[in-house]
Amino acid sequence: MEGNRIGRRTVLRTAGALAAATAVTGCGSLMGSGESRTSSGGGGKKRLVVSNSGGAYNDALTKAVYEPFAKETGITVTTVNYQSAQVIAQVQQGRPQVDLMDNSLLVFQKMARMDCLEAVDHDRLKSVKGAGIPQHQLPEHAVGKNVWASVMAYRTDSLQRAPKNWADFWNTHSFAGPRSLQSADVDIPELEFALLADGVPLDRLYPLDLDRAFASLSRIRGDVKKFWNTGALPAVLLGRKEVVATSLWGGRADELIKQGMPVAYQWNGARRLTNGWGIPKGAGNTDAAYQLIDFSLRPDVQAAFAKLYPSGPVVPAATKLLSDDVLATLPTSPQNLKTGFDADVAWWDKNRDVVAKRWQEWADA
Repeated sequence: MEGNRIGRRTVLRTAGALAAATAVTGCGSLMGSGESRTSSGGGGKKRLVVSNSGGAYNDALTKAVYEPFAKETGITVTTVNYQSAQVIAQVQQGRPQVDLMDNSLLVFQKMARMDCLEAVDHDRLKSVKGAGIPQHQLPEHAVGKNVWASVMAYRTDSLQRAPKNWADFWNTHSFAGPRSLQSADVDIPELEFALLADGVPLDRLYPLDLDRAFASLSRIRGDVKKFWNTGALPAVLLGRKEVVATSLWGGRADELIKQGMPVAYQWNGARRLTNGWGIPKGAGNTDAAYQLIDFSLRPDVQAAFAKLYPSGPVVPAATKLLSDDVLATLPTSPQNLKTGFDADVAWWDKNRDVVAKRWQEWADA
């Protein structure tokens, strides 16, 4: 998945593309092969090229981050919508065409392993010092920025009582009706939900027990009408009453509720993933990139973005600037943090190919 998925676009689709783009060599291996690029310094540059997923996500970033940043610093932000595989190809040739990437930490985990990203000097970021950003959102080669989640949503007019957890979702006797779950074609499959339904505690999910997860999926397979393969599909299925319950990306259910649909969703067992900043290896304007990263992590800027887009701040102080109705829609609000979990991106990066093969075998069986 690429970019950010909550508002119309996907976040982490590119693991396969990344692998294809680097089947022979990692990003770092072509640097210095006759091609050169002036390194960083910013050199007084007043233009910063940022890659993100576009759409409503970019619109919110422009209003809450890019425009205020340009007004304060005089640095204009130009956005492009590159897949990570495109940036990888550029870096391989020694000519990265973006100064900064906005993508998921799972994508950055893989890019860092392939030597495609600059290491981040977190000491250069004043907004990080003492801000209480969780350590897993500050890896060596990236900086977390905003958090989205996959949640359980359901029709309130189809179920006599609300499902409270994934065990209830799996309980098709007491909560009868067709389901929908995410396919591995669009993102990392929801093995964690299968394990939670089977009784695994939140704090003992990783490393994922694949045998147990697929056995759990097999128990509900007959009641899954569709393993959805696009971010918009589960909301469509739920809105049309083709399913009574589904997993979906946070924010989609809120859209249905705003339309007057009899829909609710459950934060219990939500899977969180973080979007952040990464600087491509050899990028030419890193001073300005650091300035934008630092600006984006100010509590007031984090809060301004969260008001426009249903993605939670990584800076805890930002939540104090948000109203209760906004906090209710965010995965990093104090209340919702207690009931969900953060996907282990290191585990997924290491095991994604194995899981994809296992998923295909299971789907074909």
